[in-house]
Amino acid sequence: IHQPEGWPDVETARRRLVFDELLRIQLALILRKRALERTTRGIAHPVGDDGGPGPLVDAFHARLPFPLTAAQERVIREITDELAGPHPMHRLLQGDVGAGKTVVALSALLVAVQGGRQGALMAPTEVLAEQHHLGIRGLLEGLTVDDDGATLLGERPISVELLTARSTAADRRRIAAGLERGGNFIDRLAQ
Repeated sequence: IHQPEGWPDVETARRRLVFDELLRIQLALILRKRALERTTRGIAHPVGDDGGPGPLVDAFHARLPFPLTAAQERVIREITDELAGPHPMHRLLQGDVGAGKTVVALSALLVAVQGGRQGALMAPTEVLAEQHHLGIRGLLEGLTVDDDGATLLGERPISVELLTARSTAADRRRIAAGLERGGNFIDRLAQ
């Protein structure tokens, strides 16, 4: 790059410098991730006795109006294995539109909910958050979770709430109060 013979040499040298810089960044990120895995403790979520995602997720899958694909089952199994471990999960789920990413993400959230935790699904826009809210609420309608004796029936329905910038102050207070009580929420947040 310092004494090129011609323009092709400049381009070749520039590409090499870009590659070296990206390689250093990637290596630094891997080292940071490994250090976090050694020192950071996450939440080990309980899963099913068979190592599967558990009864709540199994009930959700049984209610779906379509069968899961082999790829969805594989990814859900991988995510469940990571959630059962004591380390924070670092995962990017990608796929084409209509590939079932929402069902996979919702399955992961339900692993947390069946372990007594809460979950949040974030969307980049209010429109997408509202679409997810309607779809997820429909998919989870009638699905219940154990409530450790908080009600006479021993279980309660899973609550799905929408929190966006347009949410009213009263709705924000109601949702926050439910979260503080430890309600089984799966929230979609729009930034």
